[in-house]
Amino acid sequence: MKKQVIALLTAAMLAGAMAGCGSGGADATTAAADTTAAETTTAGDTTAADTKAEAEDEAETTAAAAGGEGKVLVMATNAEFPPYEYHDGGDIVGIDVEVAEAIAGKLGMTLEVEDIAFDSIIPELESGKADIGVAGMTVNEDRLKNVDFTDPYTTASQVIIVKEDSEIAGPDDLKGKYIGVQLGTTGDIYASDYEADGSTIERYNKGFEAVQAMQQGKIDAVVIDQEPAKVFVSQNEGIKILDEALTVEEYAIAVKKGNTELLDQVNGALAELKESGELQAIIDKYISAE
Repeated sequence: MKKQVIALLTAAMLAGAMAGCGSGGADATTAAADTTAAETTTAGDTTAADTKAEAEDEAETTAAAAGGEGKVLVMATNAEFPPYEYHDGGDIVGIDVEVAEAIAGKLGMTLEVEDIAFDSIIPELESGKADIGVAGMTVNEDRLKNVDFTDPYTTASQVIIVKEDSEIAGPDDLKGKYIGVQLGTTGDIYASDYEADGSTIERYNKGFEAVQAMQQGKIDAVVIDQEPAKVFVSQNEGIKILDEALTVEEYAIAVKKGNTELLDQVNGALAELKESGELQAIIDKYISAE
């Protein structure tokens, strides 16, 4: 009987010991699994963080590239204004185009020229479809309400074209007459002042259309910028430019109102072109000194 009791006690002790060993093994396994999971989670978090950082760096690099080298500079113009902008075969050329190309080059950009109606240039800038407006544009108070202008790059004047046998000899003689202008130009603005004196203003989309109308006897005179006027007179017989100019003005480049960054960049490029003599060389290429 004592032997049986001892045997039972021994068996119970062995069972307890085995149970203890089994518990310790499970704990160890669980701990090992927890450690592995924690390490995996940490590694995953680290990889995700690295990927996010790389993406952010790439985005910053892309944004920087978009604002600098290789960007397109869109120029809005009306290519009916020789020698500042006009068609030569399939190309748009002229003073303003070459000046804009030189500015784009200084800024590390590529120039893209859009030929649109003159009175659509400012709306194009306001909508952001174009970056600069370069079209023999004169700085005046009305335009300054809607766009900002760079420093002037050349001086021009509004002149009067008439037939050679016309009785109109100067600006005062425009009163009560039919005057042709290009829509939206400063010639349009200045000629409108004569409406109070009984003049009728006929507006055309293109300058040469006004000249043709005058040759056909539909109007008495054309008010337009001096350089285009010279071209029109050289190409058409029986018309002349009056000696007395209607007004003297300065041309500048228009940018969207409030875009001071681009305004400063273009002004900087213009200053370099003036200092180097490149700007004057472009103008002299198209306009001979008289």
